[in-house]
Amino acid sequence: MKKYIYTFGIIGIIIFGTFVTGCKSDAQKERDARNELNDMLDDAGNDVQKVATAEEWSVFKKEAEIRIKENEIRIIELRAIKDKPGKVFDEIYLNKIEKLEQQNIDLQARIDIYEKNQSNWAAFKREFDHDMDELAKALKDVTVDNKN
Repeated sequence: MKKYIYTFGIIGIIIFGTFVTGCKSDAQKERDARNELNDMLDDAGNDVQKVATAEEWSVFKKEAEIRIKENEIRIIELRAIKDKPGKVFDEIYLNKIEKLEQQNIDLQARIDIYEKNQSNWAAFKREFDHDMDELAKALKDVTVDNKN
């Protein structure tokens, strides 16, 4: 019988201790919430990115326009290949070329839009370069037949 009393007593003390140490006062909860809010505001402040300087934007725009012109030339070459005798271009290839041409036009539009409303330069530059690289790769691979 004593064994059960000691066991329940020890379990009761453990539960009581857990309950007392696990509960936070209202003041401590408020302090924790303020600290968390301040951390979130600091993180948000660090995410704000400056706009491009005039020189950065000028260099980036010139390079982007050169790459867009190169893509236009590649699209014209692909359309010329389509017209040569002996080359079989079906609707799938023509659709690919049209989609790639539209992507190139969209990239030019993004340059024009950013120039008017500059914000978050680093994110714009990263995304634009990624999309430009993907388009260039797709233009190189458009005539590759991946069918096995």
